[in-house]
Amino acid sequence: METARVLVAADKFKGSLTAVQVAERVTAGLRRVVPGVRVETLPVADGGDGTVAAAVAAGFERREARVTGPLGEPVTAAYALRGSTAVVEMAEASGLQLLPDGVFAPLTATTYGSGELLRAALEAGATTIVFGVGGSATTDGGAGMLAALGARFLDADGKSVGPGGGPLAELAEADLSGLDPRLADVDLVLASDVDNPLTGPKGAPEVYGRQKGASEEDIAVLDAALTHFASVLGPETAALPGAGAAGGIGYGALVALGARFRPGIEVMLDVLGFAPALARATLVITGEGSLDEQTLHGKAPAGVAAAARAAGIEVVAVCGRLALPPEALEKAGIRRAYALAELEPDPAVSMAQAGPLLERAAQSLARDFLLR
Repeated sequence: METARVLVAADKFKGSLTAVQVAERVTAGLRRVVPGVRVETLPVADGGDGTVAAAVAAGFERREARVTGPLGEPVTAAYALRGSTAVVEMAEASGLQLLPDGVFAPLTATTYGSGELLRAALEAGATTIVFGVGGSATTDGGAGMLAALGARFLDADGKSVGPGGGPLAELAEADLSGLDPRLADVDLVLASDVDNPLTGPKGAPEVYGRQKGASEEDIAVLDAALTHFASVLGPETAALPGAGAAGGIGYGALVALGARFRPGIEVMLDVLGFAPALARATLVITGEGSLDEQTLHGKAPAGVAAAARAAGIEVVAVCGRLALPPEALEKAGIRRAYALAELEPDPAVSMAQAGPLLERAAQSLARDFLLR
C-alpha cells in the first residue's frame, strides 16, 4: 500500500524496551518489508514511569534536579519542559525503581523528593504542570511532597512527624500556610491511570501496599494513618477518583495543591501532540509489554486505540505477551495484536531478545496490513 502512513504510538515493554526503542524496532521491521513506508513515531506513556522520556521524545527539554529519594537518600531525577509546560513524573523521585533490590520501606518511604521536583519545575517558570503519578515506593498520602513545598505536619508536641505514611498516625496539626505561593497560579494536572480512593477496600494501602513490601499488619497501619491524615486535611477529598494514586500522592495534590484529575493517557496524548499526528496517519500501531485486562482500564494502548477508532483509523498492536481474547481486542478498537510470545514462548528469552523479536513481529504486521 504505497500511500500508507503509519503512526507508531506505543508504550514501553517494561523490563526490556523503552517506548522509544519499541518505536525504533517496529519502524525497522516495517521497512524491511516495505522500504519506502512513511512512519511517524510518537512514544507514549500513561503518567507512570516512562512519562518524562515520552515527553522528551516528543520535543520537550530534559531537565534534571537533585532531590530526596524515597529512603531519604539523594537521587538525580528528571523532568521535561517545553515553554511554560512541565511534565513531572513522581516515579523519578519517589519510585519503586529507586529502591535497592529487596529493600522496601512501606511505612517510612517518602514523597519529599516529588515535592522538590515540582518546586524545580516552578523555578524553571512552569505555569502548567502535568504531574504523572504511578510506580511509587511510597504510601504517605503526599505528605512528604507537601512538606517539600512548605507545609508543616506536627504532632501533639509541636514537632514534625516523621517521614512516610506510618507516622501520620501521630499527626495533630497540618499547617498549609507556608505552601509555595507560586502554586496558586499553576494549572496542576494529576495524570494517572488509577482512580482509586485514598483508603478502604479499594484504597492505596489495600490495593497497592503489598507490591511496596507492606505486610498485612502494615496495610492496616497505613490505612488507619491515612484515614487520620485525611480527617485533618479534608475527608471528602479522600473519596475522589485518583486520591489513592501512587500511595495517596493524588490525595495530597487534590486536597492542598488545587490539582485536577484526568486519566493519564488522555493528558499525555494532548501534551505529546497525538491528535495532529493521528490526522496524518492511515494506520496506527500501539502496544505495551503485556496486553491484558489491565490494558483495558486506562493504559496507553487503550487510550490510543479509542482515539484512533473515533477518528476512523485502523489500529493494530504489538506486545510481549497477549492475555486478551480477540473479542476483547476488538471491543477496545484493536484489530489484531502481534505478541513476541508467539515467536518465543520462553518469557526470559523473549524479554532478553525483545528487540529482534519485535522487528520480526513488525515484519509480519507489515505483510498483513501494508501489502494488502
